[in-house]
Amino acid sequence: MKEKEGKLELIATKSFTPYPEMYKVIDFLNKNLKHKKLMFGLTKDAEKDKMIISIYEI
Repeated sequence: MKEKEGKLELIATKSFTPYPEMYKVIDFLNKNLKHKKLMFGLTKDAEKDKMIISIYEI
């Protein structure tokens, strides 16, 4: 079990049309679901003009 300590496990990803204030949603989720050992990430794929949300288990 010690092998997993400090590592993030990717649970899911989803791409969608960019939304300028999506970072606020990600920030809200991270602040309110931290105790559930979940972390959310947001990246931009400029080539495809998409945003990608990722969900990780801490």
